[in-house]
Amino acid sequence: MNDTQIRTHIEDLIAEEHRLLEHGENGVLSAADDQRLHAIEVQLDQYWDLLRQRRARRDARQNPEDTSLRPPEIVERYEQ
Repeated sequence: MNDTQIRTHIEDLIAEEHRLLEHGENGVLSAADDQRLHAIEVQLDQYWDLLRQRRARRDARQNPEDTSLRPPEIVERYEQ
């Protein structure tokens, strides 16, 4: 996956997140919607992290293709 594809995926996730949140404003989110919203938040953290990894490798003159999506257990422990 290249940077453009990663950004497109992030944009798609954000759009879905906004749809769910708007739906929730009109009423309470269903359990399934709430689970999906959490999954989206985790995926967003993973893909933003992937972009940062790629940028760091590029800045260090290393191959950005040598990056991988880190598991949720890792990205969810990062401090904001």
